[in-house]
Amino acid sequence: MNINDFYTTRKNVFDKLQSSNTATKILMSLLMACFTGVMAQVVIPLPWTPVPITAQTFAVLAAGLILGKRYGALSQILYIVIGILFVPWFGEMTGGLDIVLGSTCGYFLGFIIASYFIGSITEKYAGSRKFKRAIAVIGVANFALIYIPGLAGLALWNYLTYGTMLSISSLLFMGLVPFIFGDIVKILGLGAVSKVFLPKE
Repeated sequence: MNINDFYTTRKNVFDKLQSSNTATKILMSLLMACFTGVMAQVVIPLPWTPVPITAQTFAVLAAGLILGKRYGALSQILYIVIGILFVPWFGEMTGGLDIVLGSTCGYFLGFIIASYFIGSITEKYAGSRKFKRAIAVIGVANFALIYIPGLAGLALWNYLTYGTMLSISSLLFMGLVPFIFGDIVKILGLGAVSKVFLPKE
């Protein structure tokens, strides 16, 4: 297969995915929710924060990139709802409403927002799927749309649990700084996925 055949196949697959019926898209959202649950089991606990390092944000960001805004966001809604009601697939095989309302509550909300944002940009602007633009879009989604509600939720949880407000430096050290390097790797990886597998026109 030459490069032109690859580009043609890539576009045909993408177009078929976009034009598939609602039932198929919901199934793909469910599969992405499962992928998120699997990636959430890649966990590195940190002794100074209740927020662990996990691989699940790779799946979260991929959801919007691959499924688009509606079904990317739906995949994360399904991930959260199924994790509350049925399957203990949050980090370290946990589940239930208490986890979603705990120290990582804001991150769960950010998952939905970030996947919707990425999908809305990459659906509307094919040029945003190019490597540099893709990492910019994914980077904004990751560091703004996941971490802003994530840090706010962590601060609120700490206040309600311990009755004290965290300083800005403590909050960042608990909920952002330890994750930066891994997030950059994930963003670059997804930029490469977009460059190779998604059409640019």
